[in-house]
Amino acid sequence: MRRREFITILGGAAAWPLAARAQQAGKLPTIGILGSASVAWSKLVAALVQRLRELGYVENRTVTIEYRWTEGRNERYGEIAAELVRLKVDVIVALGTPAIVAAKQATSVIPIVFPLASDPVGDGLVASLARPRGNITGLSNEQRDLGGKRLEILREIVPNLTRLAVLANPRNPTAMLNVGEVQAAAPRLGLEIIMVELGNADDIAPAIEQLKGRAQALYVVGDPFVLDNQIQINTLALVTRLPTMHNARGYVESGGLMSYGPSFFDLFRRAGDYVDKILKGAKPADIPVELPIKLELVINLKTARALGLAVPDRLLALADEVIE
Repeated sequence: MRRREFITILGGAAAWPLAARAQQAGKLPTIGILGSASVAWSKLVAALVQRLRELGYVENRTVTIEYRWTEGRNERYGEIAAELVRLKVDVIVALGTPAIVAAKQATSVIPIVFPLASDPVGDGLVASLARPRGNITGLSNEQRDLGGKRLEILREIVPNLTRLAVLANPRNPTAMLNVGEVQAAAPRLGLEIIMVELGNADDIAPAIEQLKGRAQALYVVGDPFVLDNQIQINTLALVTRLPTMHNARGYVESGGLMSYGPSFFDLFRRAGDYVDKILKGAKPADIPVELPIKLELVINLKTARALGLAVPDRLLALADEVIE
């Protein structure tokens, strides 16, 4: 064999992704996915898996994916994170801050990727966005200064809006930061804020029922608890005739009126690139945390009609997606 041909073959072998090399050795690389409820995260996880497929990772052929869900029981995060560590997965994809914290507490060795983290530095997940350090990195859906913009959009559909209910999970510090933004923006828009603090699914129905006749719209602060209970929240809001504003498309797909914020689908797809880099040998500490690059406005016309609301043509023209 000629020397040039040998070098070409050798170089090609060195460039194989970890998935291909591991398959040749008889063991597929393994990705562990840790989250709260499979139904709530299914579409976003599908975007991640699709991106991995585009990069050459085919489930059960070139990569193994171990899915683990707490099914709404937060006390199980630690137990399930420990299980993924015992399985010796090659990377853990943690969905939501509770999952990220549990994974970080379970291992300081296995790489951890988060597709969504509202305040990764403030929550102590990484040292800084540019230099995460440790075994964890990912993407932030940091949404500072968007609270006021959402209120302005909501007032275009509910023009006489003066009394706004804000629903949030008080156990989530990042959610409460978003509440603070809304409260700060409310006075200049002439809005009275009615707080609805919820962290228990059994309290959702009575809390929203009590808003009847008191509030004219509902601003929903997204977090894992709200994500798991989004259908109930949106259904009850519709029954109570409360237009809802959310931070992400998924809530509108489940019946909410509108959302404005980072594209979670885009963040999950980009998380696939992070997983790819790590499976090819990159260290999480060397991969900076990135911020959203795509914001989207989504409007559910079916919900608007059910509420008897007319959506201005200007908003329809600006919307990235209109759900009929």
